[in-house]
Amino acid sequence: MSTLPIYTALNVPTVISYPSANCLQWSGDGQACFVSKSAVYILTPDPGINFDTTSVLKAPVGKDNVNDKPLGWFRTMIECNKERPLEKPQNWPDISQEWGATSLGSLDLSVRSAVCSPSNLTADSRCVLATMNSNMEVSLWAATKNHLKGEWIKVQDVTAFLSKHFLLLENKPSLETVFQVQVTSIAWSTQPNFGIAPTPVVDGSILATGNRAGCVILLRYQSDARLAEHVLILETIKLSEKWVTHLAWSPWILTETGTSKAYLAYGTSDGGVGLVVVTLTLRSIPNESAFGEDYNVELLYEPHSHRPSDSDGRSITALSWIELILVHCKPGVVHLWSAFPLAKNAPLPWSDSREIHLQAQRVSVGSSSLYPVSGMMYIRSCDALILCLFDGSFHAIHRLASDPSFLPQDPSSSLIGEKLSTTSRSIFSQAEMRDIRSSDVNRTSGIMSYDGFSTVVWAHEACRPTDFSYKHEAKHNSMLVVAQLWDDVSDHAIANNLSEILIGAKSVSGSAPIHLLRPIFLHLSKSGRFHQLRDAILQVLGQPFINDSVNVIVTPWSAGGLTPELKSDFRRSLARQLFGWDNLLNLRMRLSVADLCWKLSSSESQAQVECGQVAQYLLTTIAHWVLRTIVRHLSAIMSVITPTDVPFVLRIVVQGLLPDLPADLSAEAQHLSENLNAALHEIDQTATGLIELCPACHVEVPLVDITNALCANGHAWARCSVTSFILATPMVRTCIGCSRKAFLPLSQNQSASPNWLPTAAQSWIVEELLEAVHRCLFCGNSFVSIL
Repeated sequence: MSTLPIYTALNVPTVISYPSANCLQWSGDGQACFVSKSAVYILTPDPGINFDTTSVLKAPVGKDNVNDKPLGWFRTMIECNKERPLEKPQNWPDISQEWGATSLGSLDLSVRSAVCSPSNLTADSRCVLATMNSNMEVSLWAATKNHLKGEWIKVQDVTAFLSKHFLLLENKPSLETVFQVQVTSIAWSTQPNFGIAPTPVVDGSILATGNRAGCVILLRYQSDARLAEHVLILETIKLSEKWVTHLAWSPWILTETGTSKAYLAYGTSDGGVGLVVVTLTLRSIPNESAFGEDYNVELLYEPHSHRPSDSDGRSITALSWIELILVHCKPGVVHLWSAFPLAKNAPLPWSDSREIHLQAQRVSVGSSSLYPVSGMMYIRSCDALILCLFDGSFHAIHRLASDPSFLPQDPSSSLIGEKLSTTSRSIFSQAEMRDIRSSDVNRTSGIMSYDGFSTVVWAHEACRPTDFSYKHEAKHNSMLVVAQLWDDVSDHAIANNLSEILIGAKSVSGSAPIHLLRPIFLHLSKSGRFHQLRDAILQVLGQPFINDSVNVIVTPWSAGGLTPELKSDFRRSLARQLFGWDNLLNLRMRLSVADLCWKLSSSESQAQVECGQVAQYLLTTIAHWVLRTIVRHLSAIMSVITPTDVPFVLRIVVQGLLPDLPADLSAEAQHLSENLNAALHEIDQTATGLIELCPACHVEVPLVDITNALCANGHAWARCSVTSFILATPMVRTCIGCSRKAFLPLSQNQSASPNWLPTAAQSWIVEELLEAVHRCLFCGNSFVSIL
């Protein structure tokens, strides 16, 4: 019996799931995506979430489990195969009557693969999910109002888009046309880093689709709701005469400021593996004014002459990059190939390629080294690559960066395949809550790391293949397990990990703090070691940081009056300055950790005071950064401010003149006030919006607190965390990390309902600010809405 903690053993009622390296994956929003035959389950762990916590699913694991704090999960799903009105599977004979166009996968539709885009792609700053089914169709999905447990809708039928595109290129559709549209593999790149601060508001990620024609089509998602199609074809690259069955993007490499490159690895149906070098260059778009600088991304590609693997007729079961090392697996063999010599001109101690043969581990009657790989994870602190096969066996490759081998330097190491397999079988027994025999097989369809250390997530199904009994699809049931596989995580390692996460956090990635901080939230809230960790964590949170708010440069608008171009540039500049600084992201992440420490210290008053002081300092610093950014933007557009804008500008001035603010920030607010004096003389002083009416009793409520409002009769109201106006409408959004609320942007008005902003807030400046703030200003996490 394992003495290591099991955090989750959650039943997922699914027909079946296919073993794949993409069966389980994390999105940049901190959600686990589990691909089954009929649906994609989207599960979000609850540590760090402070919204609707009563609805989480928890699955305690037996009385013998050493962990008494199981993980909670928010759950939703995408029913990919559910037929909707006017939606039917693609009928390929409609395009070509040739036998080669037939797809047997159309007889029993199932989800074969899914990939997540980087976060921060949709209008509300979330991920897009691309799915591929057995009929070789691709669709894009996005959450509507609540990505934690709400509906996800199809936002683009990529297959229909590709069909229309290729049919327009040919007078008479041919079999080649069908092959171009029939997608056999998908992969979505991360966001490229162009080395520019603050990070420009531009999407450089690429969705690659491989097809039966031996081509790779590079697509880019477009979130603009006004567009009829939400994807754009960037390039079509002919690579082979065989099907492109696997795709994988390497990390982006900054070659010079404004230019980044990556390697797109592709695998073909004959077992060959090749490379395409993709280079992106950021170009500034000239406009009439330097205010709100805009960019576009230029793409160049070149098929690389070097092939990591020649065609050998053996099928590829997995293709993935571990940093700049390409891992591709075939039955019984793991191939490693390093791109370091090409990318960095700095070869690893080993070069070219390595081939490592897997050894069968007799953990059950179904054991074999020829099973497909269900997932892989790299443990950086140990320089070890952990693989899991469909039979549930684990295999460890040590010294990946120096001399890859199954043999560890220390024979007593916990990271030995046989030991990991034995531990996982013990956890399998505890999760199933029964004794298991060698005839019980834990078929593992997906696996991934939870914390980058020893905590692992996997999905398994218990079966007894020797019974030769038929199990109806409705009786299949997978179990999602989160457990610690080995014990090597010290308090010092966790504190160091927090420091590394804070230093390595980049705004260009678009990842939410709740995703980046997942390892820390787990060990603080669920491992039972918070009290030993607290002092070390507070010490990390108190480390010096660079305040880039003084470097916020906003060029005054000089291209005429109030135009749609100005509004667009104003919104884009605000979004870039409020969410494009790495150090501001660092502060927001520190605040999230400090708030959790404060919450977990409720039983120790002195410790809670210390955590509260750290949190308050971080909160004040972030608030000052945001205020300075808004003040400078308002100063830049003073020439086009209208009377309806004055109430909001005055609120900013009042906040900037509060006591205890930095002297230079107060001076900037004073200068803004002086520039506004002329406009003040032209309007009624009682209409400045500084005094609001209580929505319940209509008593005057002065602006003395920017977070809450309290009238003389005791009615309390929350204020918008973005504009500071009283929230007296259901049209609000709530941050999942800190529960702060803000008005919904008017672009999310799906009906003919009137403007829900207070009269004093009905200004184009407020509207554009609400559009620009797509995440919480204070903790950086996503918003959800109810209505």
